Order: sequence, then C-alpha cells, then structure tokens
Amino acid sequence: MAEERVQRRLAAVLAADVVGYSRLMEADEEGTRARLRSLHAELIEPKISADGGRIVKTTGDGILVEFASAVDAVRNALAIQEAMRRRNVDVAEVNRIEFRVGINIGDVILEGEDIHGDGVNVASRLEGLCEPGEVYVSGTVYDHVEGKLAAVFDDLGEQTVKNISRPVQVFQVRTVADDVGLPAGPAKAPPLPDIPSIAVLPFENMSGDPEQEYFSDGLAEDVITALSHWHSIPVVARNSSFTYKDQSVRVQTIAEELGVRYVLEGSVRRAGNRVRITAQLIDAGTGHHVWAEKFDRQLEDIFDVQDEITNQIAATIVPELEHFEQRKSAVKRTQDLDAWDYYVRSMEHFYRETCEDNAHARTMLELAVEQDPNYSDAWARLGWVHARDVELGCTTDPKDSLRQGFAAARKAVALDDSSALAHISLGTVHIWAEETELGLSEAQVALQLNPNFAHAAMAVGNRLDLVGQTEAGIAQMERSLQLNPRDPMRWRYMAYLARAYVSLEEYDTAAEWGQKAVSLRPESPDALFRQAICLAHLDRVDEARSLLDRCEATKPGFVTQRAHWQPYPDQRRNEHLLAGLRRHGLVG
Repeated sequence: MAEERVQRRLAAVLAADVVGYSRLMEADEEGTRARLRSLHAELIEPKISADGGRIVKTTGDGILVEFASAVDAVRNALAIQEAMRRRNVDVAEVNRIEFRVGINIGDVILEGEDIHGDGVNVASRLEGLCEPGEVYVSGTVYDHVEGKLAAVFDDLGEQTVKNISRPVQVFQVRTVADDVGLPAGPAKAPPLPDIPSIAVLPFENMSGDPEQEYFSDGLAEDVITALSHWHSIPVVARNSSFTYKDQSVRVQTIAEELGVRYVLEGSVRRAGNRVRITAQLIDAGTGHHVWAEKFDRQLEDIFDVQDEITNQIAATIVPELEHFEQRKSAVKRTQDLDAWDYYVRSMEHFYRETCEDNAHARTMLELAVEQDPNYSDAWARLGWVHARDVELGCTTDPKDSLRQGFAAARKAVALDDSSALAHISLGTVHIWAEETELGLSEAQVALQLNPNFAHAAMAVGNRLDLVGQTEAGIAQMERSLQLNPRDPMRWRYMAYLARAYVSLEEYDTAAEWGQKAVSLRPESPDALFRQAICLAHLDRVDEARSLLDRCEATKPGFVTQRAHWQPYPDQRRNEHLLAGLRRHGLVG
C-alpha cells in the first residue's frame, strides 16, 4: 500500500504572544480575558482579515497566522504593534497588554486547518527572542520584503534557537517614524500592497466636441469598475485618478503620488456611429509601454471594447491569472447604449455633491432606468442620490426622499444581489434613516463583494466606529485612503478619522487628522467644528474658539446646531465627544 503523501505549501507564518500573560492573569483573570477578547474582536481579527491573513489557531496568550505574502505579514504586524502602542499610552505599565511577534517564510505541513513544521517553529522561536512591542523576522522574510515597505530593518545577526539545527539570521523591523524618534501617526498613509496595483487616468476626448467629454470619462470609469472586480489587483478609485484630468504630469510622478505600479491612459474619438479608442499600459518603474492597443468599433460594440481592455490588462500584469476571481456582477450591466449614455452623463454631476448637481444627476438616472428598467447600477446611483438629498439638506421632505431612496436601492439589489454598488447604496439610505447597524451590514457586504471599492472601505470603517468598534474602523478608513489617495472628498474621510481618534481619547492623533481635513477644506464648517473638538480636548482653547468663529462666519447657526451633535448610538460617547468644548464653555 502506497504511503500517504504529506501535504505541504510555502507560507509566511506569524507567531505572536502576550508578554507577561501569567502575571496579568494572576492580577486580574476576568479583566485580562475580557480585554484580550475585545482586542481580538476590535483590532486583531479584522486587521488580519483585511491584510489577507488566516488565523490558524489561538491559545490563551498566543496566536498563529498564515499569510500568502511576507509583505502582508510584516505590514500587519507593524500596524497591530502601532495600534497597541496607541492603546497603551495612558495605561499603567504593569497593566499593559503587549505582544511579541515573530515572522518566517518556510515550508509548512498541512493537517486539516492546522500547520506544522520548521516554517512554523522558526516563527515561534523568533517571537520568543523579542522584547515587548517588537517584531522580529527571519533573513528569508527580509529578502522578500526589503525595499517594499516603509520600514527599517536592524540586522541582529545569526541566532541559535531551540530545536533548529542551523543558526537563523534575525532582523528587527521598525517603522520609519520609529527610526527618526517620532510617534507613528497619520502623516502618510501606508503604501498599497506590493502587488500589481493600477491607476486608470481619464481618457482624452479627441472628438473636438466638449459635449463628448462625458463619454470618454464614462469609458474610463467603467474600466476602473471592471478592473476593481479582480480582487487581487488594487485599483485607485476614480476620484483620485481623475484629479489628473487635463494636466500634463509625468506618469512616474502620478504613480509615485498614487502608490501604483502601472498606469493606464488612453483616448477616445467618437464620430457619428463610429468610435476609436486607444489604450496604453505603462510600467511606471521603467516608463516603458507594456502594451498599447487601438480599437475601431461601431458604437454599439463599446461594451465589448471595455471587456477587451480590462481582460488584456489583467492577463498582462497578472501572470497567475488562474488564481484570481472575477466577480460576475461586472457583466450584469445594461446593453442599452442610450441607458448607459444617460448613466455616464449623471456621473459628472453625481461627484460634485451640490443640490443643483444632485438634481441633474437624479434626472439623468431616472431617464436611464426608464430606458432600461433592469439597469441595476442606475437604480443604485438613484437610491444614493435620494439619500444625498437628505445629507445635503436639498429636500423639504426627508421622509419621502428616504422612501424613494429605499425603493431604488432595493430594486438595484433585487436586480443584482452580487453588486457592491447596489449594497453600498442601500447601506447609505439606511444610514440617513438612522439605521446604523443595517447601514454597516450593507457596507460590509459591498466590501466583501469588492475589496477594492474605496467608498465601501470608508463606509465600513466609519460605521464600525459608530457602533463602537473604533480601532477596526480606523484600520478600514486608513486603508480606504490608500485606495483613494487624491479623492477631492478625502477631507471627509480625514474628518471621520479625527472623530474616531477622539473616541479613543488619542487627541493628538485626532488633531493631526482634523488639521488635514481643515487644510483641504478650510471653508467647511463640518471640518472646522471637528477640529475645534480635537483642540478643545487638548486644552488649546483659543485655537478652538477661533475655529468655531470661522464656523459661524461660514454658516451662521452651525455651532448652535452641532452643540447637540449625537453621531453615536450610546450617550456616553456622545457626551465625551463634546466634553472638551463644554468644559471650556465653547458650546452650551
């Protein structure tokens, strides 16, 4: 009888444990267990999942995690250690929960859901060498990640570890902020994963007719949407890549600013019923064209051209194509060119976020669904527009706007339950109907369907904070800024982060994010008010008062209205949010 073959695979293995676990349990067994459960639920498990890891097993004081990528494993460890440092700032040293982390790449033996072997043993031994709060990696890991992360690697030389016959080269990993002696914080969003990330620039309108601008923009946006359904290719969101519209900027500069490896650019010439589309994919590292293609088609074949461009990009930059999954919702779109035309015309107004533009977008979307009643994306945007009427104060009857919003968004979901856009639309209507848990649930479905959907990542993060899972929410919001680094509306993301860090009582970090929001949108009373909250908690009273004065000058009555702001479902956090302003008599 043939011997059963042992199942093996190569993996990046992360081993971590709690420093002084026995001491903590002896001092406060129930409290320590509760704090660890909270850490796992709010920070560790969501962060591991977001970074593509798989928890193999947990023990009372330890955790074993498997990653497919060493870069993801190290990034995850650094992020969790930084989050723990922030949590422990005001905790007495004797009561702090601190982790040691070891990471190795090696061959592992599979046994059901468990893994064994030297690959695991080395990671565990490295963790045992660590000081509290540190991350140690093997030389093999260093070889894979060096130069791919904003981190510093200190060579600790070869170490002899228990039950491993050969010495192990060991490196301690630290963030760049640690290296210069500064507190790590939100000065710069972490880089995108070291995999084939891409930005799609607005296609140039070569038709000589400014009225056709919407058509070329719509084509580029559709390619972004289609590419985002390839889960393993991070695609920079439309609002970031479109900031380069009509600008002459070097591709290498764009790639550096957006944190991508590839840039797609092209042009569209439409004449009568004919369309010519050119597309070229550029490797930003070398500046060389990876491929270029010209498509001459009848207008009714435009959807086939979009598929050709998308599939060509994926096949070119993804060698292991068979490992990737394309969501089928990407092809559940309209085949009616007139409906699509109305839809892309609406987008120009949708992104401007004013009452007038919202009304224009609504008109175009109503025409789109009238033309094609089965057009899920158009129904989804229509639901979102009705919710935005409530958000922007554009409606005299919010209840009716929400009723219409629910009807449109639910229609979108019914037509295509696998559409991330449909679920984020429904979740947005739930939020403005003050149904936070349902809004979070729909956003989580959207993010699961399309992990590269920046707005879904932000919505999940913001709503996690609202329901009390603040640290997990912060991780998602900061990730969304990676996917959408130049979004003109990113000030709003930063304002959400400021509020979240106030909730954690990390006021310096909150003020950093608040200042970023104010710098981007100095005329926004919302940004000004949130930063005033941060500064009041820091007892910077004069600065906070000045911001409130600017709020009132911009929008009289805003401060009085916000004096009763209650974004959270629990009263304690609402009271804490405004406690600094009230302590200094800045609001009633």
